[in-house]
Amino acid sequence: MGLSSFFQSASRLLRTLSKPDWKTFWLSVKICFFGIALLGGIGYLIRLVSVTLSRPG
Repeated sequence: MGLSSFFQSASRLLRTLSKPDWKTFWLSVKICFFGIALLGGIGYLIRLVSVTLSRPG
């Protein structure tokens, strides 16, 4: 892929982009927050199990 074809492709992409409506934007925000919360919850559970197992009995 040459440099000129890259710029042609980028130009074509920029022409087809449009600003999302509020419903689409809000759905994206909710999905991002859900993913962050899910990863944080998984990390918290791993940390909790790690601390519990490493504690001298």
